[in-house]
Amino acid sequence: MHIFGHEATEEKAENARLSSFVGALALGDLVKSTLGPKGMNKILQSGSSGDINVTNDGATILKSIQLDNAAAKILVNISKVQDDELLREAEKLIAMKIHPQTIVEGYRVASIAALAALEKAADLFNIARTTLSSKVLSQDKDYFANLAVDAVLRLKGSTDLEHIQIIKKNTKILVANTSMDTDKIKVFGARAEVDLTGKLAELERAERVKMKAKVDAIAAHGINCFVNRQLICNYPESLLAEKGIVVIEHADFEGVERLSLVTGGEIASTFDRPDLVKLGKCDLIEEIIIGEDKLIKFSGVAAGEACTVVLRGSTNQMVDEAERSLHDALSVLSQTVKETRIVLGGGCSEMLMSCAVEEAARKVKGKKAIAAEAFSRALRQIPTILADNAGYDSRDLVARLRAAHYEGQSDAGLDINQGTIGSMRQLGVTESYKLKRQVVLSASEAAEMIIRVDDILRATPRKREAV
Repeated sequence: MHIFGHEATEEKAENARLSSFVGALALGDLVKSTLGPKGMNKILQSGSSGDINVTNDGATILKSIQLDNAAAKILVNISKVQDDELLREAEKLIAMKIHPQTIVEGYRVASIAALAALEKAADLFNIARTTLSSKVLSQDKDYFANLAVDAVLRLKGSTDLEHIQIIKKNTKILVANTSMDTDKIKVFGARAEVDLTGKLAELERAERVKMKAKVDAIAAHGINCFVNRQLICNYPESLLAEKGIVVIEHADFEGVERLSLVTGGEIASTFDRPDLVKLGKCDLIEEIIIGEDKLIKFSGVAAGEACTVVLRGSTNQMVDEAERSLHDALSVLSQTVKETRIVLGGGCSEMLMSCAVEEAARKVKGKKAIAAEAFSRALRQIPTILADNAGYDSRDLVARLRAAHYEGQSDAGLDINQGTIGSMRQLGVTESYKLKRQVVLSASEAAEMIIRVDDILRATPRKREAV
């Protein structure tokens, strides 16, 4: 009996599972060649506009592609690479007639062991350098690492990267969001009935008197710089200038928020109580020219809880990729400022977890042990991919890395520059514990979700009506 609508489809049992695995594995194969300091770039071309991006940023690649496979969409939403290897191992286990629930239970045992080893194993500068190593900024990673660390430390524990913008002596600044363009009658949207044109002039004079009172209230704050998010018309601007107050108008909303954080001032909208308004302060405000753009630079700021980073490059693609690279470093650092524990990179953490899972698998009875061992193999795929992308013999390097860990060298990892095994602690290759832990958790959960699929239902495509 057919209970679905016309053109609706259903895949069940093995077919559903196979379809999920194929989509997920194809997605993993697409991005895994971008991993590591020597990862490859992808050229992304828009089908509609023809715009071209050159990037090796996995998140950018995943956001740019159109997907039809349900499992692949799940992985894009989670955006983790480890899922692919767990599913690849799960596919082999299912081919061995091991039940999906058994695989899931084995993976859970392995995940617990891996996370325990990671926590047991668990400086900002090195994390920034590691993040930038695989990016377009890698040639100048020390400079940009210092820049990223300085920018994040200004946030004082906040993880809101919107406060970091990528683009007069002893000044007292009033940052405001208020209307300063009412020096003329706004006919549109307003209604004024007068019997003589002279009455209209009287209304305009009344508006000017009102605006002058507002300017006097602003000047009463004892400021010499007024920054307003909205437009400032000629009349109030001239009044402020007569009082020796520099005016900056039409500041964008995000810019006003950042300026408030930088100068230590509050954003004001009323000016009746100057004693209740907190003013911003800085040593110097100057207009500078970078390339063809004019910028206003605030130096010697009081609070400094935000900043601006200006990136320039020879092409749009280069600048866009530099921005993505720096954003990755800022994202990692902002998380690590709150959770300061770090782990070693270069495949060291993955091998450490892999060895711990192997030890745990020996204590597990039944077929769950096979699934736990598969989880261990999946963890070893990260150093394998890093070696492959660098053009080295991954089998040899990973085998030597595994042996080094079993010999007690817990800081051993892949020295990609030299093509050998080295101490990640001495090389300063570190990663955020919080992010690494989240990768393992998310990958395990996503793999479990897809392994347990036994039915895929696709609704009837919505047809467009003829115009």
